[in-house]
Amino acid sequence: MTENAESTSTVIMAAAANLGIAAAKAVAGVISGSSAMLSEAAHSVADTVTEIMLLTALKRSEKPADEDHPVGHAGERYVWALLAAVATFVGGAVFSVYDGVHTLTHGEEPGDPLVSYLVLGIAFLLEGFSLRTGIKQVRAEAERTGTPFATHLRRTPDTTVKAVVMEDSAALVGLLLAAGGLLGGQLTGSGVWDGTASVLIGVLLVYVAWVLGRSNAELLIGRPAPRPVRDGIREELLGVPHVVDVLDLVTLVQGPGEVLVAAKVDFRDVSSAGQVERACEEAEARLRERFPAVRRVYLDPTPGTAPHRTAP
Repeated sequence: MTENAESTSTVIMAAAANLGIAAAKAVAGVISGSSAMLSEAAHSVADTVTEIMLLTALKRSEKPADEDHPVGHAGERYVWALLAAVATFVGGAVFSVYDGVHTLTHGEEPGDPLVSYLVLGIAFLLEGFSLRTGIKQVRAEAERTGTPFATHLRRTPDTTVKAVVMEDSAALVGLLLAAGGLLGGQLTGSGVWDGTASVLIGVLLVYVAWVLGRSNAELLIGRPAPRPVRDGIREELLGVPHVVDVLDLVTLVQGPGEVLVAAKVDFRDVSSAGQVERACEEAEARLRERFPAVRRVYLDPTPGTAPHRTAP
């Protein structure tokens, strides 16, 4: 299964789970009168909208390169993922904080919490299964690249899967907060617990939206390949016959598994045009073999200042 197909499967599973959970939470919130449950319903609705946007991102990023888009459409993934982060903030965080503050200032009439507890338990199982799927994919990707799980999750260019993992993790924490708010209100008869839980859920969503927004904005602006990859690219280029020095190296992550390499390369002065051309072809082949994510290689022969080799 391709990386895009894996991501699509992960997002579809998360979207299906969140859609059902949102409806159940909304019903439970109305029955119990819990603002925390209503906040959790808003949280799940926001997650569902987010995942629809992520599916759009995956679909549009698959479009091939054409004359008007010579480097492809991979960047669209980050545009839609950034919009998804904004949806999480507006659709979930703002509502949760508002509803929590309203409960704290105006109070609430508590209803029967039994249905809410049942919904929270079922939602916890479904969210946990969805999170397990996302973590499994991230762990497999981390093993392929030889990076620690936490580092890969933080730096992965596949922000669709990162969004699913972070949103499902936040959902599990939010469910625990909602359960705590219900239990506190049930034991004390005060709506303060429930209102506080709602506000905390909103703060949690603000954090998730900020992390995801920052990650996608960074990739839209332009993020280089990780330093070990850049060092490896330089090493491969210097190992090509007729290459004397790499004067300047630029790498750009264009999407998951898609890196562009551009470099100013100093060739031996005595190398013929044909030798330089063959050296460029060999350099590209070497880079693609060692780093499959390298899709485009542009080498610019540039005179340098280092003493040049004259041996053939």
